Amino acid sequence: MTSPMPAPPYAAPPGPWLRSPAGLGRATAVLLGLVSATDLFACYADLLEMNVAGDIVDGAIGADVVDRADHADALYGTAGIAQGTALVATAVVYLCWLWRVRVNAEVFDASRHSKKRGWTIGAWFVPVVNLWFPRRIVLDCWNASAPWGERERSGLVNAWWTVWLASLCVDRVAYTRWDRAETAPELRDAARVMLFSDAFDIVAAVLAVVVVVQLTRLQERKVLSGELPGPALG
Repeated sequence: MTSPMPAPPYAAPPGPWLRSPAGLGRATAVLLGLVSATDLFACYADLLEMNVAGDIVDGAIGADVVDRADHADALYGTAGIAQGTALVATAVVYLCWLWRVRVNAEVFDASRHSKKRGWTIGAWFVPVVNLWFPRRIVLDCWNASAPWGERERSGLVNAWWTVWLASLCVDRVAYTRWDRAETAPELRDAARVMLFSDAFDIVAAVLAVVVVVQLTRLQERKVLSGELPGPALG
């Protein structure tokens, strides 16, 4: 009697159908660009805050400095609202795109996936595992979507995920220092850290755009190659 074939790490649910990720990919890339734009606006607000606080430290206190401080505070608040709104909208569309490419990747090669499909969304919201599960899911989708026989590549995904995690850490430090700042020197230093944080967020968003565009193209090319084990693109 022959021994049974070993089961794959995760057997895909029955009936996944290929659907083009192009539309969601473009929408996600555009929204990530909007996130970068709001971060850039926030960098400008951070610079104003830093300059005003520096003037106060140097003893330049007058009506002009007070007006500039009010203007900087208003811009800083507006930038925060813009960043939050853009981030929420982008997160919703991004998760829709990621779900689409995850289902497609199951059709390409179900054995490539080490996490169940539900983790595609849930992994981002569960503490601790959200530090590595999303990267693994994107990487599994990437490898399943690559041309047949191509060696697995993780450099781009690893770069994006490393910068993303680093940006979260820098953001936490920046907001903590800003909340605790009471004197002008502390505000100046907090604004400097916040500037670095927003700049780091731009890098993370740009790398995310590259990952989205490249993974979307990989899936489109694999469909067009005609070498599919499952149903046609719907």
